[in-house]
Amino acid sequence: MKQEQLILHERPNGLPDENTFQFKEVEVGEANDGQVLLKTLYVSVDPYMRGRMSDRDSYIEPFQVGEPLAGGVVAQVVESKTDQLEKGDIVRGNLPFQEYLVVQPDTVSKVNTNGLNPSVALGALGMPGLTAYFGMMHIGEPKKDETVVVSGAAGAVGQIAGQLAKKAGARVVGIVGSEKKAAYITEELGYDAAVEYKKGDVKQQLKEACPNGIDVYYENVGGEIGDAVWPLLNDFARIPVCGAISSYNLKEGEQDIGLRIQPFLIKSHAKMQGFIVGDFADQFGEAYKFLAEGVSNGELKFEETIKEGFKTIPDAFLGLFTGENIGKQLVKVADEE
Repeated sequence: MKQEQLILHERPNGLPDENTFQFKEVEVGEANDGQVLLKTLYVSVDPYMRGRMSDRDSYIEPFQVGEPLAGGVVAQVVESKTDQLEKGDIVRGNLPFQEYLVVQPDTVSKVNTNGLNPSVALGALGMPGLTAYFGMMHIGEPKKDETVVVSGAAGAVGQIAGQLAKKAGARVVGIVGSEKKAAYITEELGYDAAVEYKKGDVKQQLKEACPNGIDVYYENVGGEIGDAVWPLLNDFARIPVCGAISSYNLKEGEQDIGLRIQPFLIKSHAKMQGFIVGDFADQFGEAYKFLAEGVSNGELKFEETIKEGFKTIPDAFLGLFTGENIGKQLVKVADEE
């Protein structure tokens, strides 16, 4: 039986385009003893994948040209030749993007979404939720009555990070790119105010939204958005940095040049810490329990933007850089059996 696989056709220079991706037809493998055959249900597309498309040093190995792209996948066991997983089990893993996969059971983890759609294992109860939790609670450490600003506030990470700050008693301001997203974070998520960067003069908008300065800035975006924040930092502000999507598609030779931030950090005695979610791997259990409880009882709200069909993965990925998605961007590949 044949299946589709998505490979990296060529490395992009700037924003990826139709030449970056290629669909390839390959055989569905057979599970040998000790293995399982999985059917992909949902695929996660995430901004960090853009960095892996370039051949440069980073915290994770680059994708190889001619090889499948890979990322977060939720799949269902359709055949098991191991006692570790049963047919019908739902699992999550960082796996190649193809419709069926033969894997060792220790490369995936069984997930229980408590009756919710399995897609939640890639969003609020997956890497974005964990990133929001550790960045906000372990680095940002928001306190009652402080002012917290979250960039990319309507995205997969931002939507959770802002709610966590609210639960801590902070006043929370989100930076977003549309009126629809502004309404989402204020009316649905409980943010106290929204700044719409596409309206222009972000510095003035932020100044008005944060009259008492900024105590925590959760950084997802970088660029001019971050530049508008630095002058408003309060004493001993904390700045968790998990992304800088504004610079991901720079062409060769282009530089991301902005304000010199050192004077602002020195003046405010601020702490700025970059991180990836894997830094906190030994504490995933703590975070997952907290997030699962919040999602299950409805205290933590989340949104998903889901495209249908394996062939839509490139479009879903590119949509991340034009701000099409609210919440977690996913692709639904197949239904559960």
